[in-house]
Amino acid sequence: MKRICVDMDEVLADTLAEHIFRYNRDHSEAITKADLEGKWFWEIVSADRHERLEGYLRSEDFFEDLPVMEDSPRVVRELTREYEVYIATAAMEFPNSFGPKYRWLRRHFPFLHPTQFVFCGDKGILNSDYLIDDQPLHFRRFGGEGILYSAPHNLGVSGFRRVDNWQQVAQVFLPNFKFD
Repeated sequence: MKRICVDMDEVLADTLAEHIFRYNRDHSEAITKADLEGKWFWEIVSADRHERLEGYLRSEDFFEDLPVMEDSPRVVRELTREYEVYIATAAMEFPNSFGPKYRWLRRHFPFLHPTQFVFCGDKGILNSDYLIDDQPLHFRRFGGEGILYSAPHNLGVSGFRRVDNWQQVAQVFLPNFKFD
C-alpha cells in the first residue's frame, strides 16, 4: 500500500485565514488572500509589525480553532481506504502549537489514529511515496513525490505537480471518487 503524508497548515487547516483575521482585527486593516498572491504575509506588512505577526503563531490559542479546508476530511477519509495516510506537520518552530494542533486533528479527523500524526521539523525525514504540502522547500530532501497544494505564497512556483483544492487531490489519488 502506498503512503501519503499530508501537511496540516494551509493544506488541511486554513492557517492563513486566521492569521489575516487576527492581523486585520488588531490593526484595523482589510488585507485579503488576494492581496497576498505570489507573496508571503511578511512581505506586505511593515517590518515594525513582523514581531506581532510571529506572535500570533506563538500564541497558545492560534492553532486551536482554524477553519478546515473544504472537502479535506471527506477526501482524507477516502484516501485511508487505499493508502496509508499520515498528517505531517511542522511543529518544532512553534512548540506551543503541538497541543492545539493535536486537538484540532483529533476533532476534525477523528477517523485517524494519533499514531498517524507526525510532528516534525525537517520533512526530509519522512518515508512516504507522496507529500502534499504548500511549502516547496519541504520537497528538497523528501524522497518521494512532492505535490504542491496551492496557497497565495506559492502561486509563482513551478516544477511540481500542483493541486488547488481537495477535489483535485481526489482526482489525483482517487480517480473513481465522485463528489455529490
